[in-house]
Amino acid sequence: MTDKVVVALLFGGRSSEHSISCATAAGVLAAIDRDRYDVIPVGITHEGAFTLQPDDAARFALNAEALPEVDDNGSRIVWPDSVASRELSVVAADGTRSSLGAVDVVFPILHGPWGEDGTVQGMLELVGLPYVGSGVLASALGMDKHFTKTVLQQAGIPVAPWETVTAYQWRTEPDTVRASAEALGLPAFVKPARAGSSVGVSKVSSWEDLPAAIDTALAEDDRVLIESSVAGREVEIAVLGGRPGEPTRASVAGEIVISGRDFYDFAAKYLDAPGIELVCPAALTDAELAEMRDLGVRAFDAIGGEGLARVDFFLTPEGFVVNEINTMPGFTPISMFPRCWQESGLAYPDLIDELIQVALARAAA
Repeated sequence: MTDKVVVALLFGGRSSEHSISCATAAGVLAAIDRDRYDVIPVGITHEGAFTLQPDDAARFALNAEALPEVDDNGSRIVWPDSVASRELSVVAADGTRSSLGAVDVVFPILHGPWGEDGTVQGMLELVGLPYVGSGVLASALGMDKHFTKTVLQQAGIPVAPWETVTAYQWRTEPDTVRASAEALGLPAFVKPARAGSSVGVSKVSSWEDLPAAIDTALAEDDRVLIESSVAGREVEIAVLGGRPGEPTRASVAGEIVISGRDFYDFAAKYLDAPGIELVCPAALTDAELAEMRDLGVRAFDAIGGEGLARVDFFLTPEGFVVNEINTMPGFTPISMFPRCWQESGLAYPDLIDELIQVALARAAA
């Protein structure tokens, strides 16, 4: 009989950020304290099948030649059929069913739709399993850039000007869409409303490029945002939700220094492409850091965040502008979220531990 906490690690998924989720899983599998935790690696295939995967960090490590992914090995995870049980089972490819034991907490390190957007969180709520991270509403809000901006704007938090365009509007009123975009000025950014890791994002420097940029974004979602480009430093802060009755915490800031690319795209984030330098801690005055921390906590609380988030800003001569909130940020050991906490005195293994313990405390409250 073990007294270790049993963690079901959920990764992969149906979104275009599948490989990034796998890379995050590799980081967590390698760093989690095995004296305190037993891990059940549950990989979700591109088709949405929940499978039992090997407990092997190297299997899911990120490299540019072969992005990691969850292979369908024929196994199927069976979730509890009511809140009366926390038992997880697996049906092997040959049909044999066996118990994986009771799960104490689920760590859903899923990025993008069908994972970071409240869908998996809702499933876990239904079966009564505690989990790391934000709940259904905050996850859905944080995933949708339109609603994130709407909520933050209502809370008095500065955001960049934007227009939201649906696929129907683009198909039936392209001239109106173009006029709205032109009112924002050049350069502009076109983004899917619900995607992350810069997937589907384009920088528009000429209005001739707008149709292709919108089509690229619409390949990821049926709503897109056209945003004014904000001239300023790209800075980020990591946020941790507290246990019940405890305050939200914010880390030191990190900065993305762009020297040879149009913006911080997928290749720069994860494939070590040139032209980007991640600096942590960022060179800010004490007053700037204090303001950034305050805005980050306010943004997190405005959407009802729990567990963790990364809040991305632009620092302009006029002040801070919040770009977006990621309720399940990139979590590989070299990602900005864990780096910010490491520079704040919380090492990667301890950060994993803290997230799990906060989730357990929240479930017990």
